[in-house]
Amino acid sequence: MEQGRLMVCTDTSRKPAGRCPFLAVAALVLAVAAQREAVAQQWVDGRVFGPFVCRAEFSLDPWQGLLAELGQLQRDLVVYLGVPPARQPIELYLFRDKRSYDQYLKRYLPAAPYRRALYIKQQGPGQVFAYRSREFQTDLRHECTHALLHSALPVVPLWLDEGLAEYFEVPGNQREFDNPHLRTLRWNLRFGIFPKLENLEKKSRVPEMGRSEYRYAWAWVHFMLHGRRDAHEELVGYLADLRRGAPPGLLSQRIGRRVPNLRSRFIEHFKKCKRGA
Repeated sequence: MEQGRLMVCTDTSRKPAGRCPFLAVAALVLAVAAQREAVAQQWVDGRVFGPFVCRAEFSLDPWQGLLAELGQLQRDLVVYLGVPPARQPIELYLFRDKRSYDQYLKRYLPAAPYRRALYIKQQGPGQVFAYRSREFQTDLRHECTHALLHSALPVVPLWLDEGLAEYFEVPGNQREFDNPHLRTLRWNLRFGIFPKLENLEKKSRVPEMGRSEYRYAWAWVHFMLHGRRDAHEELVGYLADLRRGAPPGLLSQRIGRRVPNLRSRFIEHFKKCKRGA
């Protein structure tokens, strides 16, 4: 669901090369300050769950299941990745439809490039904006993954940031076997198209990340979480180094040293990735 994401910040970026120029960021800072003073009147419902402070233009009663999933997402990042809980609240702003969302962005965030859903991080709490589209639940899981990662880590490489968000954007019971990326990835491998991690690590600008890059980033995350224990250990160690500010090196080199015959192990993993296998 790569079309619906943006991060704007003054220090770290959900998409590092997608940082706004200084004037655009300054405009966003002023716009968000004005937004916080004026928006209280438009929200119909508000909830606090886990680190999320949610305001919505519609009743959240029918969305209790989704809110519970987002709360579980925090626990999953801790358990699977060793990422600590968010250090500060994350604000969610949910809109009844596209028209209302567009009007809000035009009024309060006019400098932000348009996306179906946004994650914005500045000096204060991270903020997620989304409306009730057909991809509403996927968008929220994806953007909240970004928000939780960037609340706990000073920086996340572009490919890994997106790969983790692609992995966690589906419901928990679909992550291992039922992600939409899996079918296409298998066809890629069948035709000899191998997603080199070294190529993903060179991506530093958002326009360089197309559909294939999102799929390949997801694939490496899946391999590290479900394929090899030693690869999983390297992922957890890499994120811990990022958190401590220690030079993490390249994850491709770290995994390459730990996993013999990495290419064949990767291919074998996705051949066997079936329920009941």
